[in-house]
Amino acid sequence: MILITLEYFCKNRLFKRIKDKYCMKKIMSKEELTTIDYMPDKKDLAILKLLQQNARITVKEIAGKIHLSTTPVHERIKRMEESGIIKQYATLVNHSKVKKGLMVICYVSLKQHGKNAGVKFIKTMNDLNEVIECFSISGEFDFMLKVVCEDMNTYYDFHVNKLSEIENVGHVQSVFVMGIIKQTHQVVWDI
Repeated sequence: MILITLEYFCKNRLFKRIKDKYCMKKIMSKEELTTIDYMPDKKDLAILKLLQQNARITVKEIAGKIHLSTTPVHERIKRMEESGIIKQYATLVNHSKVKKGLMVICYVSLKQHGKNAGVKFIKTMNDLNEVIECFSISGEFDFMLKVVCEDMNTYYDFHVNKLSEIENVGHVQSVFVMGIIKQTHQVVWDI
């Protein structure tokens, strides 16, 4: 078995092109650096867990809880943002406090399943404010929507005058949410 150290690898003239790309990071563009797959370690996961619980937590507070100084914590957060691990920061709103107390899960099947038909439907879903989540699913239906409205009358109006009027919608089944047992956006919980 032959072991080649990174130092030897980078100094060897036969690998000049590889060396230029991988050993001298300062010549790589920012875009190239951010496309490299980044795997979070335990400290990153601890940071993510804290940010999921409270996105307004300060870098100083995170540093104190995970036993790092503020600079590495800030750099880790920035790296996770640039690599796409952290997609965005958002405010979770209590639906009923802003007159959106009715939540409905809608299962939708399309009449035609061509690429253009699917793209048109997805674009329309992105334009409908009442649809807060849209999933492409397998099974009897093609899409599952999470819809919020003020009450049954506003949902009826949405269903009849918006959703059912969309070109290529075949069948819609509505399921009304009676109560929320668990609702979370946290995907990192174990470290």
